[in-house]
Amino acid sequence: MRACCSCALARPRNTSPATPRRTSKLSTGALVDLTLDTATFCNITHHLVQKTLGPVRKALRDAGLKVEDIKGVVMVGGATRMPQIQRAVEEFFRRPPLNNLDPDKVVALGAAMQANVLAGNQPTGGDWLLLDVIPLSLGIETMGGLAERIVPRNSTIPCAKAQEFTTFKDGQTGMSFHVVQGERELVSDCRSLARFELKGIPPMAAGAGRVRVTFQVDADGLLSVFAKEKTTGVEASVTVKPSYGLADADIERMLRDSFEHAKEDMHARALNEHRVDGRRLIDATRTALQEDANLLSRDEQSVIREKIDALEKLLSSSDSRAIKHAADALNRATEEFAARRMDAGVRRALAGKRVESLDA
Repeated sequence: MRACCSCALARPRNTSPATPRRTSKLSTGALVDLTLDTATFCNITHHLVQKTLGPVRKALRDAGLKVEDIKGVVMVGGATRMPQIQRAVEEFFRRPPLNNLDPDKVVALGAAMQANVLAGNQPTGGDWLLLDVIPLSLGIETMGGLAERIVPRNSTIPCAKAQEFTTFKDGQTGMSFHVVQGERELVSDCRSLARFELKGIPPMAAGAGRVRVTFQVDADGLLSVFAKEKTTGVEASVTVKPSYGLADADIERMLRDSFEHAKEDMHARALNEHRVDGRRLIDATRTALQEDANLLSRDEQSVIREKIDALEKLLSSSDSRAIKHAADALNRATEEFAARRMDAGVRRALAGKRVESLDA
């Protein structure tokens, strides 16, 4: 495994190793000629050298590698001739960098070899290919304003990934899809890419419908999103260019925000998930009471309604644990009711049928 390291520093011109010289032009037009010793130059550029190690750390983290996994580091770019850069790389990787190649030619040679492959020629010495990756995760919005990631960042392209989703309400015949990009947990903190609708879903109980959402990213980075209902086969789609209008600085900012707000984002996600689950449980319980309240005594109905009210009051709070505990309490209170409904449903299904017909 080899990694490349480069630096954004410009190599001083017309200088000796011991006394770097810098000539600059002020806004007034006057020239200033300064002589810097090596120690001073290393000191004033130390923060820039350390800054170049940031992308190296990110590359290792994204690749799931440790410093110990790297067998050699190739220095790329003329600035890597500077001793302070080579020392920083050696300290970080705990091994001397491979600087026996001309750093000015390494990038040009690599680009020429890749161009040769893209031209349709087979490389000598084995197969190799430079792969592009998706810089930010792609997904859709789910109930509660949550971002459900389908294609994680750093996935190589072309790629295709799919995930199934279900309906939220009874009798739901359509679904709206909001395609988003980013690493945050809430849609409001992600980048909106596109919206489209899927209609023609057969009316069913909440959670019974199944819609398969497929994300496809081609070699040019073009994203196509398809949604297909599994029962009827109705489908809808949208195509978008995720990288359109997105600069490297925007990507870096979005990644930085996801790291800085990771803790609060997870709390916000847990809170919204408990709110969605609580609302779904309340709606399902009330529907069941409307249909089969006769299966319960008045006292039993009263207990269940009290649990519903307690949970509903907590849905607007920011205490995710309290919401979860209230939902668990309502679930326990309706366990016997659910069993009675199931028994009643089985009796209705078997009414008027002979045992012989069931065996058949």
